Amino acid sequence: MTFRVFVDGQEGTTGLQIQERLAKRDDVDVISIDPALRKDIKERQKLINESDVTFLCLPDVAAKESASLCTNPKTRIIDASTAHRTNPNWAYGLPELSKVHREAIQKNTRIANPGCHATGFILGVYPLIAAHILPTSARLASYSVTGYSGGGKKMIAAYEAEGSQISHPGLSPRLFAARPYALALQHKHIPEMQRTCGLEHVPLFNPVLGPFYKGMAVSVALFSDSFTQKMTPLDLQEILAAHYAESNFIEVQPYEANPILDGGCLDCTVCNGTNRARIYVFGNEENMQVTTVIDNLGKGASGAAVQNMNIALGLDETISL
Repeated sequence: MTFRVFVDGQEGTTGLQIQERLAKRDDVDVISIDPALRKDIKERQKLINESDVTFLCLPDVAAKESASLCTNPKTRIIDASTAHRTNPNWAYGLPELSKVHREAIQKNTRIANPGCHATGFILGVYPLIAAHILPTSARLASYSVTGYSGGGKKMIAAYEAEGSQISHPGLSPRLFAARPYALALQHKHIPEMQRTCGLEHVPLFNPVLGPFYKGMAVSVALFSDSFTQKMTPLDLQEILAAHYAESNFIEVQPYEANPILDGGCLDCTVCNGTNRARIYVFGNEENMQVTTVIDNLGKGASGAAVQNMNIALGLDETISL
């Protein structure tokens, strides 16, 4: 069987990556809109309703508009924007969290693709909440080091402009350095972090842009008095490993008291080009940290979208991933 797929927002970073992942498949027919008609509501509505699956790779307002154009009850909408991630009528597209999440993706025709930072945060925190080891009343702080591709075409162009990342002794261009942002502490991924994990308090979240194209490491600080019972880093690792034991894409790494890694440093790009996520537990019995590494354009965007499409269509979730 061949499925008709429409990417609304086909020229954006996520849209292009979805099309690239689908290009070699013989079970998918990607239908394209005439570039001159990409803002024509009637043409977009026609293609959306002719498709088996429509990916929305658009700003939030435009994504809501496109979702409202769908009148075909069989068309599955997978929204890569922030617009529907906390909407209870939409399935949250992170199937590894639980059987309930996976079944919702299978049964629902409206699927919200998770945010990249949120994916890293939730993959590390949700299993601890589900195991009743971390209470929903916990106050959590998190930071994320990410590649610049998540900022879209304008940011990519700024980072890749001639000379923008050339370092000289005593002089480093501003884009060569790490750049914390969202310093009003109101990043758009926070609501889905809080809602999906069932947290009573808004987590404190600090994202940091790095001078590399893609890759992401999201870390969450945990303290010994945060838990409902005595926990060690090894205990946390075992809980996470058990939770994701049957996952095709989530890899929980062995705990090491003195991590060797890459010369003692964590490589934020180790999952690039894949739909995988690596989860690490660091620390000691007093202070601990769960860190999740993903490709922000893979498991953090287009890879997750294609995985959700596969599940929704009843296919092997690993196809083209």
